[in-house]
Amino acid sequence: MEENDGEKQSGRKGVEMLDSNQILDIMNQTFMLALRIALPFLLISMILGIVVAIFQAATSINEQTLSFVPKLIAIVILLSVLGSTLLKTMQDFFVMILGLVAGG
Repeated sequence: MEENDGEKQSGRKGVEMLDSNQILDIMNQTFMLALRIALPFLLISMILGIVVAIFQAATSINEQTLSFVPKLIAIVILLSVLGSTLLKTMQDFFVMILGLVAGG
């Protein structure tokens, strides 16, 4: 019986290695997933930070907690709204990765 290239590279019979294109594709998908998950939180924090900074500059209020509390409240609300969707997205990605690891 002949071994295929993946079996030769891995040194184990019946084990196929991922090629570099598959690995790069997985890395790209990982970075895109991280961006999709983090972007809503980063955007809302940035927008609220700018709004609070403008408010503080206009009113000469220099309270440090004034910028933290609105961001915290907005992130908690955003997490409660988008949490299940983001969790499902991560779950689908991990199932896909585990399928690749298992050889599927």
